[in-house]
Amino acid sequence: MLDESLLDNPEALAEADRRGLLRGAAEAGARVRTAARHAAEAGIGDLKPDGRPRAVLIAGPGAAPTHAADLLGTLAGPGSPVIRLAPTGVAPAAGALRWELPGWAGSVDLLLIATPDGTEPGLSLLAEQAYRRGCTVVAVAPPRTPIAEAVAGAHGLFVPLATAPYEQDEPLAGSAPGVLWALLTPLLALLDRIGLLGASGDALEKVADRLDQIAERCGPAIATYSNPAKTLAAEVADALPVIWTEGTSAGPAGRRFAAGLAELSGRPALVAELPEALAAHSALLAGPLAASADPDDFFRDRVEEPPALHARVVLLRDRPIGGLTAAPAARDLALSHDTPISELEPEAGGELETLAELIAITDFAAVYLALASRA
Repeated sequence: MLDESLLDNPEALAEADRRGLLRGAAEAGARVRTAARHAAEAGIGDLKPDGRPRAVLIAGPGAAPTHAADLLGTLAGPGSPVIRLAPTGVAPAAGALRWELPGWAGSVDLLLIATPDGTEPGLSLLAEQAYRRGCTVVAVAPPRTPIAEAVAGAHGLFVPLATAPYEQDEPLAGSAPGVLWALLTPLLALLDRIGLLGASGDALEKVADRLDQIAERCGPAIATYSNPAKTLAAEVADALPVIWTEGTSAGPAGRRFAAGLAELSGRPALVAELPEALAAHSALLAGPLAASADPDDFFRDRVEEPPALHARVVLLRDRPIGGLTAAPAARDLALSHDTPISELEPEAGGELETLAELIAITDFAAVYLALASRA
């Protein structure tokens, strides 16, 4: 059960936030600026690429590199495919994971290594393998770690991870807001330099500004009734979130939200893109998870019996209403089955800015849900 009174108690939220999740969300804009500075100091702006790579391969442990690969692939489009290298191993521990290059990888391909840890022997072996194959290697990781040494040995480019002191006290969650932006920002700057996407210094500064604006709107001192992240957390607290996305960049934001709900608060969620989501989830909304599916719920003992789990649609859109859109059909389907719906749509801006806004609000919502559910 969600303790809604905790949502409007900043002191209690801060006390419950032992992993610094709220601080990471609030400092996302500052993290982007620091990471962009690290990228510039590492020499990304001075690179003189000789054409685009045939493929961009990305490897790293946990949720953050997975989300980064999803975002980079969406933003880059078909120019050069962005392929995540999934690890193998018997456990998710740093020493147990291994990565392998595809058999076709070679001198015309780019390998990106992104990790908030840096001690994974498997990533060091991957950097060595890429060097033998002739792949260009770029890594974002904590400084003075084994992967930094391996990248130097592979004559690659190393960018120090932008971290905060409080993140050293507890293990970092892969879905933590600060981790994503610390890993993603230098990779955006790199792919902008080689012409795969548009993420200039000015664009990254606008992203940081938008993240600062969301931090002001969604911070712990802002009451639930005027805080979109707290409102969303309260709405999905006793529901099964069915996340529907519309627009190219909304897809990665929706998938990250579902992953964050699972990792940070232990909540299941479903995610799909419109218009295919309407066919994929129509039977679900008509089944036992529909809000109207349990007529006996009215007589439930509100004190002794937990509420039944019902679906709630969360519609994330990266473009304003108008033009060719499946949003009206989505609303009609949800409401025809008495399923409540929450909607998020960013303010106007560039693709990176609107994507950052969707990610920031849903990150805050996942964090609030995690903190208020554990009190």
